[in-house]
Amino acid sequence: MADQELTWPAALARWDRRLFDAVAQRHWPGADRVLPRLGRAANHGVLWGGAALAIGVFGSAGARKAAVRGAASLALASSTINTIGKWSVRRRRPLLAGVPAVRQLSVQPTTTSFPSGHSASAFAFATGVALASPGWGAVLAPVAASVAFSRVYTGVHYPSDVAAGAALGVGAAFVVRRLARDAQEARVVAGDERPAPGAPALPDGSGLTVVVNTGSGTAGAAGLDDVLRRRLPKAELIECAGEDLVATLADAASRSSVLGVCGGDGTINAAAGAALRAGVPLAVFPGGTLNHFAMDLGLAGVEDTCAAVAEGHAVRVGVGRFTPGPGPDGEPGHFLNTFSIGAYPELLGHRLRWAPRIGGGPAALLASWKVLRAQRPVRLRLAGRPRSVWLLFAGNGTYHGTGPTPRRRDSLGEGLLDLRVVYGGGRPGPRLLAAALAGPLSKSPVHAATHLRSLRIADVPDGTPLAYDGEYADAPSRLVLDVLPDALTVYRPR
Repeated sequence: MADQELTWPAALARWDRRLFDAVAQRHWPGADRVLPRLGRAANHGVLWGGAALAIGVFGSAGARKAAVRGAASLALASSTINTIGKWSVRRRRPLLAGVPAVRQLSVQPTTTSFPSGHSASAFAFATGVALASPGWGAVLAPVAASVAFSRVYTGVHYPSDVAAGAALGVGAAFVVRRLARDAQEARVVAGDERPAPGAPALPDGSGLTVVVNTGSGTAGAAGLDDVLRRRLPKAELIECAGEDLVATLADAASRSSVLGVCGGDGTINAAAGAALRAGVPLAVFPGGTLNHFAMDLGLAGVEDTCAAVAEGHAVRVGVGRFTPGPGPDGEPGHFLNTFSIGAYPELLGHRLRWAPRIGGGPAALLASWKVLRAQRPVRLRLAGRPRSVWLLFAGNGTYHGTGPTPRRRDSLGEGLLDLRVVYGGGRPGPRLLAAALAGPLSKSPVHAATHLRSLRIADVPDGTPLAYDGEYADAPSRLVLDVLPDALTVYRPR
């Protein structure tokens, strides 16, 4: 004890030892069997890796995002402990006198005692998950607390070691949340789209009808309702999902000065079609899982949209079009982000079919395996020339990034198709990988990329699927892709 007090504040050392001894002397029914095993399960983050995997398999898209946040928080806490914490304060491990032998670990740790790495990892993971998904966080909190307590119970840490580790873990989770927020804000950059001076200003929201797709990604109607009541109190809010969405959007657009929509990219696609047909501006309230269109437009959240609607500030954006569309009447279909034929629509179709039975994560893995193993190239005619393709991608505007599946755009008002084709031949996996390394605007036996205003596609085999903004449909035997420049007025803050 004397040596200990030479390297640690005497008052804290006495308090630590007193509380440590109290835990050692207390009989905890059932704990001798559970807590040592729980602590061993958390070695090297195995317990939390399993928890992240389980959340990914059985949880929603939002839960999977929370699991990634938790894993990132754990990684930050663990690296901080191992590179700084353990070697900044060289505190000896507790003496095991008084700790029952049945509780003691078979192999004692050799690193310094302060702070507790197990506690830091446990609280980092649980807090990281809780900040993104409170429900899953509530499930993990007692497990994290039990892992932390097991370190005192088995005699390998003082209580202050555990408290410091837990605090460091919580801090790491908040740092990761801030970094993720900053990354998203950096991703949200307004482009150079032309202003739309005729967009009406609605300071109180009168004339705005917002349709919320309650089945879309992370859409939160309750949170949006609170913001609208505060910022645009006279706006009307309608919740719907499923087959009623298209009809609800059409009705709202026909009787409103401005059509608002809250949902993911597929929902926004449907709203854009309704706004185009009714000739009204569109107000996008980001509420989906990915929100590609909203981020490329420069919308960071619903507050941005409220400010733009109140001020009457909007821009004109181009809209991709494919004719005929997926409907029975042959009307054109539209895409705000991307259109594709080939491997991606096949993968999307399998995932949508299997996800209700086995969950989104397993369905995506199974669909990827099936497509890469069994997919055949699509033989069709592009601009009058016969081609065999693994993937045809067309973006509404120029995307950054190499390969067949680029990332983001600088402008939605460009009025060009970003066309990328992965030619057939060989197996789809190696071809798609080679295309990803081929460069953005290259021509090679594997990959071609260019900018066009329109493209004719013919001789499409029956049963070939197409995808547009994450939606899925059967392709017609022939179609035309083009862009409608400045076709849609969308609100965006100054």
